[in-house]
Amino acid sequence: MNSEIEKYILDHSDPEGDYLYRLYRATNIHLLHGRMASGHLQGRVLKMLVRMIRPKNILEIGTFSGYSAICLAEGLEEGGMVYTFEINDEQEDFTRPWIEQSAVADKIRFIIGDAMTEAPKLGVEFDMAFVDGDKRTYMESYEMVLSLLRPGGFILADNTLWDGHVVDHAYDKDKQTHGIEAFNDFVARDPRVERVMLPLRDGLTLIYKKP
Repeated sequence: MNSEIEKYILDHSDPEGDYLYRLYRATNIHLLHGRMASGHLQGRVLKMLVRMIRPKNILEIGTFSGYSAICLAEGLEEGGMVYTFEINDEQEDFTRPWIEQSAVADKIRFIIGDAMTEAPKLGVEFDMAFVDGDKRTYMESYEMVLSLLRPGGFILADNTLWDGHVVDHAYDKDKQTHGIEAFNDFVARDPRVERVMLPLRDGLTLIYKKP
């Protein structure tokens, strides 16, 4: 997407607001790979999808700076909760203050730990999940999330185009690219779900768990 079209889209979409703008800026200044944060357009899409699906409980794998968790929480109705897992404990000092000082802090439970082992211990049935963790283990994350998701629930899988590397043979031996490719191919054939891949930002796949 060229910059002129992107600006046009953002000009005709809801603003992200000052707090998220400052968080995105701080993410890019203080953290490596700052572009991993969802950003304005994807953040508004996440909020809108939550508004549409109206989940009570959301599972997020991969908190990073907290941008996407805040966007998801913004769309929740009263009583809803985002359970967001970040496996990198070095991320906590940056992320926790941003989450706890946000206007939706009461709708976010920020957990440092491995979602693969810790999420099932919550005893929560999820209505929606946002998968944005280690690309090498997307298949394992998918199966875990699917087991905790209610029938009729949704999974949003991020980075499924992986900067175009999924169709670039120069990356055939890259483990992260291979993880995304294996995930994409499996989901495309999985009879338990319906799916659509969107060319939003770095690729976002919407997955519906059949009743």
